[in-house]
Amino acid sequence: MDILEAKRIWADVKIELRTILPDHAYYPWVNEMDVSGCEDNKFTLITVHAMAPQIIKQNYYQKIVGAFNKVTGKSCDFSVIYDDEFAKKYAKAKKKESAKPKSLTSPEEEKENTVMANLAQMQSFANLNLKYKFENFVVGDNSEFTYALAQNVAQNPAKKYNPLFIYGAPGLGKTHIMQAIGHYIIFNKPKLRVKYIKTEEYVNELIKSIQKGSDRNGKMESFRQKYRNVDVLLIDDIQFIESKKRTMDEIFHTFDSLLNKNKQIVITSDRLPSEIPTLPARLQSRFEMGIMTEITPPDFETRVAILQNLAEQEGVSAEFKVFEYIANNFVNNVRELEGAYNKVSAYAAFSKSELTLELVKKVLKCEEKKREISFDEIAQKVAGYYGVTVDDFKSASRGQKISNARHIAVYLSREITGKSFELIAKYFNKRHPTMLYSYDKIKDELKNNRELEHSVNEIKQSLRG
Repeated sequence: MDILEAKRIWADVKIELRTILPDHAYYPWVNEMDVSGCEDNKFTLITVHAMAPQIIKQNYYQKIVGAFNKVTGKSCDFSVIYDDEFAKKYAKAKKKESAKPKSLTSPEEEKENTVMANLAQMQSFANLNLKYKFENFVVGDNSEFTYALAQNVAQNPAKKYNPLFIYGAPGLGKTHIMQAIGHYIIFNKPKLRVKYIKTEEYVNELIKSIQKGSDRNGKMESFRQKYRNVDVLLIDDIQFIESKKRTMDEIFHTFDSLLNKNKQIVITSDRLPSEIPTLPARLQSRFEMGIMTEITPPDFETRVAILQNLAEQEGVSAEFKVFEYIANNFVNNVRELEGAYNKVSAYAAFSKSELTLELVKKVLKCEEKKREISFDEIAQKVAGYYGVTVDDFKSASRGQKISNARHIAVYLSREITGKSFELIAKYFNKRHPTMLYSYDKIKDELKNNRELEHSVNEIKQSLRG
């Protein structure tokens, strides 16, 4: 097909997509693409945005393929490539266009400019990931209530559920739902300023602001205003605030400032506020004053739906037994489920193979994995490694040798089984907060202690057999 015919088809496809895609999907992604060629009914599209290939593949692949098929009357496909020269020409044209008097800007151009300004806010100040939207979050019994609350907050920020505190184990979708709130607000309430931050990043920013140097007071004031002059503040993994007194003070005053100005706050954590050691009562009460909601591990049906959704986004077809196999073998959280799918999907793409059950079994090798490991097996391995007994772990002994080994046994019990701290506490005959302390202690030490990391890996390896 010659380039002129390809461009004519692409122009008709854009007209079709304009009627089925919302503004925030059409203008940044579809409208800013052009066609550079077509061979065997596969169109090559070029884009001015480096992130567009990934975004389009994840979110709009099926709709664009459908539009091509409708316009041509044939089965088509397409690929998207970032083109640096095309991007430079686009930037020059936009600069020239921005110099035009506003009175000469058409309503369609004005709408596009608004959407692009919103996109710029999302990519810079808001710090959000474009792939995290309500539309591509798979809702199950484990997340239905949380999803409904999040949508209510997005549609009516600071009206009812403030703050919204979302908690649950890692990898269950807390960040996705939180960022979906920000994504929705930016494109539906563009006058509101949204800011997303991970707690660890917040702590690092605070440390830099209070370091000695010129204009330290000015730096601190700038830091504070950055998070207090927003309409929606999204703070991820708040549990990392533990034992950081200065950070807790700053968070407290930031919360008070925002709540007094009727601004929305959303928080995620891997545990309840009452389970975060050293959290001051005044801050705990702020976290609990709105509504708290838990996301739990997805059931089988939800796991299958998540996998089918991932495949649909990529335009991949597979038999139900493929999704069933993955869902039956990756049960702890969404992150590992998606990781397993991405692994087999990538293998199929590189080897140019169909996504079959045989291929999935070959790549994931789930049959070779050891059966579920129990608390008792973990405790025995750790005890043997450090020359103590399981009874020592369950005793009241606080000797350093036993305590250190016990901390590691607790950490591995949580990491390997994914079971709750309540169940771990019951096995070790200890209080729930003690288990939290043990887990966090080892998790922190592993960041810098190579000897400990080696020991933990050796124990893990012996458990796998």
